[in-house]
Amino acid sequence: MWVPSEDEIRALHERHAPDRDTFDLVWAHCVTVWRIAEQLLPRAAGVDPALVKAGCLAHDIGVYRLRGDPYIRHGVLGHELLREEGLPEALCRFCSCHTGVGITRADVARQALPIPPGDYVAVSEEERLVMYADKFHTKSSPPRFVTADGYRRDVARFGVDKVVCFDAMVARYGEPDLTALRP
Repeated sequence: MWVPSEDEIRALHERHAPDRDTFDLVWAHCVTVWRIAEQLLPRAAGVDPALVKAGCLAHDIGVYRLRGDPYIRHGVLGHELLREEGLPEALCRFCSCHTGVGITRADVARQALPIPPGDYVAVSEEERLVMYADKFHTKSSPPRFVTADGYRRDVARFGVDKVVCFDAMVARYGEPDLTALRP
């Protein structure tokens, strides 16, 4: 399977970003998520590092298509954008399957989420690693790093099952060294 390079993914971001500030925010976040995932690669035996990198760099591209839409839609919008660009389904899935610790069809119905009914959960080891790395950095203003304890507290509002899922990822991959990533 062809996996686009960092330069090709950056060019997609530049082409779809509505303005420079939004590009800078989203691209910096995606690069930071890659730096986090890169630290965790040794605990993820058998993954394709090039696919993980491409997934990290592309996972939030749907943010550019939000036009007053609820933020939860950025994943499905990114999936559509990458599909329209002719990218492989394996890369498109990073967009739709990275939110929280996964969104199930039951979550969509129970929370009345404004996304098509379906399961938006990581299936491959690469998808799980990108989803997990994304939990440790925000695009808030200003962007910030999030500890495992901080994310655990945040995800608890969606149910104990989400905490259990996150804790399994912490046990699987360990925690990244966030101090090594700060400027």
